[in-house]
Amino acid sequence: MSRASLEKNPREVAGMFDGVARRYDLTNDVLSLGQDRIWRVATRKAVVARPGERVLDLAAGTGTSSEEYADAGIDVVPCDFSTGMMGVGKRRRPDLPFIAGDATALPFADETFDAVTISFGLRNVADTDRALREMLRVTRPGGRLVVCEFSRPTWAPFRALYEFYLGQALPRMASVVSSNTDAYTYLAETIMTWPDQVELARTVQRAGWRKVAYRNLSGGIVALHRAVRPA
Repeated sequence: MSRASLEKNPREVAGMFDGVARRYDLTNDVLSLGQDRIWRVATRKAVVARPGERVLDLAAGTGTSSEEYADAGIDVVPCDFSTGMMGVGKRRRPDLPFIAGDATALPFADETFDAVTISFGLRNVADTDRALREMLRVTRPGGRLVVCEFSRPTWAPFRALYEFYLGQALPRMASVVSSNTDAYTYLAETIMTWPDQVELARTVQRAGWRKVAYRNLSGGIVALHRAVRPA
């Protein structure tokens, strides 16, 4: 299953995530060597959501990140295009209002949310620019955007080691903990072809967001981009 074919078939991408939904969170823990928990905490802190605010958690998957907002008294709406992933989450947290949605055509009114966040999902969107404009549309003036996404390690020797891990080690590890190795081959391919930190910051700015900034996590394996909708 090539990345090119998946980009032309969004339903196939959704089906791929449906297929790994049951063990998705466990697999992420194993393949990231536990780093995904650190990235999730950093993202939540960057969103700086306060009780009473409304947060859209895009690419929420099984709702692992959403439940942390809900437990802190935040009005969070988990949204994903994979019904299989949301089904797993809904069984675990029936109190969360999971909503199926495409990031390029969000099923929400203008200026609905105080903050929008998306973690490790922007790569899977067919039209990045359009998705970022949609996030802008549903965010209130002065509201925040936080994008947590794989990026490019800044130190060349570490980057070479990381690329080896993505291309060789990750698919082999995935074959042990997941029944769908194609999904994790796709994961590695999308990471290696995704824009770096600076290029993604420019893309966010081009979509209409302002005060765009980013910081690297885990040596640049992940970058946390933040921005504000103009008042």
